Amino acid sequence: MQVRVIGDRRVLMLPAEGPAIGAAQATDLVGDAWGFDASVVAVPAQRLDPDFFRLSTRVAGEIAQKLVNYHLHLVVVGDVSGHVASSEALAGYVHESNRGRHVWFVADDDELKQRLVG
Repeated sequence: MQVRVIGDRRVLMLPAEGPAIGAAQATDLVGDAWGFDASVVAVPAQRLDPDFFRLSTRVAGEIAQKLVNYHLHLVVVGDVSGHVASSEALAGYVHESNRGRHVWFVADDDELKQRLVG
């Protein structure tokens, strides 16, 4: 894990390699973010448990809600187009999330920087 300062935000950047992140790891994400004094948690899309992308499992909601409850922002970084193409519900979730301020789906680090600074 590393922390990057982007604009006035400290962003906890999770590495691309590592164990899958599911609902059970949400509390660990909060602890890690607080430990690094970060307000944003950037998670590579490939690190998310496949259930995250199946909204019926509620994993996405559990992770997002846990972070938002602790005033943290969740950013999923990477290509989720395959998941979105196969689920109308997920496409709607991604679209609505990106219109908000707490959960975003971005293609890469450059888009993350644009969202935080611009």
